[in-house]
Formats: sequence, structure tokens, C-alpha cells
Amino acid sequence: MIPIRDNRNARGLPVVTWTIIGLNVLIYLWDRHGITGPSVTFADLTLRPYDVVMAIEGHEPKFALVTVLTSMFMHANLLHIVGNMLFLLVFGPAIEQALGSPRYALYYLAWGVVAAGAHIFVYPHSEVPVLGASGAIGGVLGAYFLLFPGNKVEIFVPLLAFLTFEVSAWVLLGLWFVYQIAAPQQGVANWAHIGGFLAGMLTVLTMGGRGSVLRGREDEFEYDL
Repeated sequence: MIPIRDNRNARGLPVVTWTIIGLNVLIYLWDRHGITGPSVTFADLTLRPYDVVMAIEGHEPKFALVTVLTSMFMHANLLHIVGNMLFLLVFGPAIEQALGSPRYALYYLAWGVVAAGAHIFVYPHSEVPVLGASGAIGGVLGAYFLLFPGNKVEIFVPLLAFLTFEVSAWVLLGLWFVYQIAAPQQGVANWAHIGGFLAGMLTVLTMGGRGSVLRGREDEFEYDL
């Protein structure tokens, strides 16, 4: 199930969301020869859990800690970045509007760090490189799940001749979260996705929940029927 759009009438330009998308695309193109080529420029900026653990313990250069941030702006291939940026484009603007652009930018980075931490916690001895924005985007999805559960999201399903359907956000995102737990995939950092999603939810809860975040601003969030 691939999201296309939600039914929120956007107000204003989601500057941070588009900036993040632009940075990811720019770094992806800069990182390789050709759109579908392998990483050739920034391969040393991917995250390796074991190196980060060793850096924390003082056995490796502290530079490994930087990869917790740099890795969230890198992608393995074209399908990887297109999928991640599509999810961010669909769900990011509403969260940016709800939290405010400066705070949203900081939370996005924090969700990515928490996501990386979750993966490192589960696989502390792994030397397999980890990269991608999906952990931070998981935070966006977790926040959306609590703030806008009743929103309608248009999706298309490739296996069904690309037919489009409309589903409630809580159904789509709930299924996405359950899938990360129940169907882990080889080569996918599912625990980073889970950690990011829970971090996004926890952010909303620590801010007082949906009512507190949106109090007095309900008229800013109008929807197409």
C-alpha cells in the first residue's frame, strides 16, 4: 500500500518538509554516478552499530557518532529514496503545521537519532551499514497516528492493477507499524522504524496529547470530503 495524499487542505508551504526532501535528493545524486549507481562518495558516512558502540565506549574515534545523523540523509537505491520521500511528502506537512516548522525540524532529527539508537540497541555487534530516512520518517508517522487518526489517506496497491483506495490514517499507519514487528525483512532496519514511530507518539503524548497540541487551532486543519 503506497500513500498518495491525505485529505487535509494544506495551509502555507511546508518549508522544512520540502527542505528535507531536497537535501535527501541532492545527497543521493551527489553520492553516486548516475541515478541507479552505487554509493561512491559518502559510503563512510553510513551508520555501523558496532563502530558507534565502540566510539561511545572510547575504543573508536568519535567520528562514528556523527554517522547517527549523516546516515539518515543517505539512501541505498532509487526505490529506497522514492519510497521514503513519498511517505514524508504525504505525512510530513501536517505534522510540520501542527508542531511549527522550527520545532518540527528538531523533532525530525531527534526521531532519527532515537530510531538509530533502537537499531543499535538490538544489534550492538552488527557491522552492517545502516542508512536511510525511514527511522526519522517513522517518527513523523507516529506523530500523525495520534494527531490525525481520522484523516483519510488515498493509497494505491500495485498488486491490484494500481487501483486507488481511501483508508483512515489510523488503519494505514497501524498496519504499517504491525508489519514492522510481525514481518521483519532481511536488509531492512525494522527496529529503527519501530523506534522512530514510538518516539513520534511519545513526543505527542509528552506535549499533552492531540487536544493540547491542536487546542485553539482546529480551524487550521480543514479537510476535503
